[in-house]
Amino acid sequence: MSEYIINAKDLGEKELNRTIKEQAPNHDKIIINNPESRHNICAGLSEDVEIEINGSAGYFVGTMVNGAKIHINGNAGWFAGDNMTNGELIIEGTAGDGAGQGIYGGTVIVKGGTGSRTGEIMKGGTVIIGGNSGYMTGLLMMGGRLIILGDVTDDAGESIMRGTIYVLGSVKSLGKNATIAKTTPEEEKELEEVLSKYGFQLSDEDYANFKKIVNIQ
Repeated sequence: MSEYIINAKDLGEKELNRTIKEQAPNHDKIIINNPESRHNICAGLSEDVEIEINGSAGYFVGTMVNGAKIHINGNAGWFAGDNMTNGELIIEGTAGDGAGQGIYGGTVIVKGGTGSRTGEIMKGGTVIIGGNSGYMTGLLMMGGRLIILGDVTDDAGESIMRGTIYVLGSVKSLGKNATIAKTTPEEEKELEEVLSKYGFQLSDEDYANFKKIVNIQ
């Protein structure tokens, strides 16, 4: 595998992204060291390349990505994976508000917790949160699958139109147009397949206890 290492310590945001886009067509993997929470890392990246970020990223990491697989060994700021069309974003730590906002496809995984409005205006794809998620989780959701392994706070599924929110923990309150339904055995099997793929180990009882938030219709 061809690898390229970028030391981002002395690079500005534009220079860092320009270097990523220049090197992506020529390498299978790019390693970014010392990101120091810079914003917009990998914004608009359309190459099918693996990106490893050793440290935390700022807001809009992986925004508008189409095809890249990004792995962050740290935390991320607001709107991680915003408007992704295809690809994968794995965050080992926590993320701020709006993780997975507006994605059309691909997968966003946050191993820890997130802030508010996780998965808002999602159109497709999958967002997985290993911890808790804040208020208005799934706000104006239009499609896709949002999986929360912890608790969600106020107004979950606010104004949801389509798509499904699965919550293993507690739901403090539902937003307008949202209701809780029972998961089917087929859905439980799908949850097990996707969660085990990303290293989440749950019991059969856990899968049976998922709550499903959908449009009230």
